[in-house]
Amino acid sequence: MAARILLADDFDIVRRGIRGLLDGPPGWEICGEAVNGREAVEKTLELKPDLVVLDVSMPIMNGIEAARQIRTFAPATKIVIFSVHRSAQLLEQAKEAGVDACLAKGAAAEELRNAVAALLASECD
Repeated sequence: MAARILLADDFDIVRRGIRGLLDGPPGWEICGEAVNGREAVEKTLELKPDLVVLDVSMPIMNGIEAARQIRTFAPATKIVIFSVHRSAQLLEQAKEAGVDACLAKGAAAEELRNAVAALLASECD
């Protein structure tokens, strides 16, 4: 069975780019997309993804709060923050929210794929 991945970013072009990076490897499936944090939480409840990729700066609910809520009802779901923001404060907030990995949007495509692969592999251990 394919690992299910949910993408959450308020910019369509960014979601399309991430989809292009993560929809290719065998055994991975993009099961849904969200345009804000609240929708990410709702879709996680509905779709039960194995991994969620969240932007931080989204309308209605930011990615940190979405991660916090997702962690409460889906503790096994892996969460990756993928954002242009990389402050020490953000990293601390992400850690407190139970985020598994934080990556900068400026990171190489391979870095995102490797992080997702590592998190999905750790799920099988």
